[in-house]
Amino acid sequence: MRIALIGQAAFAEKALDVLVEHGEEIVHVFPPPDAASGRQDPLKEKAAKLGLPLSQPKTFKTDAVFEQFKSLDAELGVLANVPLIVPERILYAPRFKSICFHPSRLPRHRGASAINWTVIQGDSETAITWFWPDQGIDTGPILLQRRAPVGADDTTGSLYFNKLFPLGIETLIESIDLIKVGRAPRIAQDESQATYEPPCRDEHAKVNFARPAHEVYNLVRGCDPQPGAFAIADGKRLRLYDPSFDATAPRAPTGTIIAIDTNGMRIALDGATLIVRRARVDPDPKKVTPAELAASGALGTGVRIE
Repeated sequence: MRIALIGQAAFAEKALDVLVEHGEEIVHVFPPPDAASGRQDPLKEKAAKLGLPLSQPKTFKTDAVFEQFKSLDAELGVLANVPLIVPERILYAPRFKSICFHPSRLPRHRGASAINWTVIQGDSETAITWFWPDQGIDTGPILLQRRAPVGADDTTGSLYFNKLFPLGIETLIESIDLIKVGRAPRIAQDESQATYEPPCRDEHAKVNFARPAHEVYNLVRGCDPQPGAFAIADGKRLRLYDPSFDATAPRAPTGTIIAIDTNGMRIALDGATLIVRRARVDPDPKKVTPAELAASGALGTGVRIE
């Protein structure tokens, strides 16, 4: 099948690999523009290595890009982790239109931060979805969906890389094969079950230790690795990563650092304890153990972070 691939990062790179291994004809690859630092996206590097034609438009909304896309005579567009808005006229240009990957159980958790909100809201189950995109945000009919459990200790990072990423790649080929034989479903999403959340940013990532213990824990693991849940310590933003939950009720006000040792930092919650094994202080991008921060004087036992 003649495929035009649009995407970014490791997921799109792996998608390209498996499509080529499966014998598909990749007529064009559309990675994102290079970063300001000059760093190239993994999809671009892979496409160049394979000698495939590629373009890096800053937008897909121009007539020139549309005419270029239409001239490819693609049979299918595959959207694998796409950072830009792709207009409907491009989505519908290929013979079989386009399919798009989304890391949630659509119609639940539409939007760019689906995995973050899955974890933050305490879902015990999620899914990957390949769907037929339209002009809405993650609103098109569903082609294929596979469910996956959300572990009690999963972070956004572990849920994506250990479960949803490999499941999405595995089901990409299954989706392609269904399209080839004319058996690909188009199941309308149930709008009564739809939710949409905004991109998860710092405005959502500030920890309120007065909230119920599991809500705090879910926020920390849902913001790991990005944007990083934070509290204020000595006037600076302290980012918290690699958390675990201890149901033991501490004898300290919420937000108090109970202990810092080789096992991490223990912070008092409402009736429970949060354990954090990695942390950093803005603007330093390096994540270190809390013991290292304590040694530098940035943290201390008995301090109450807010």
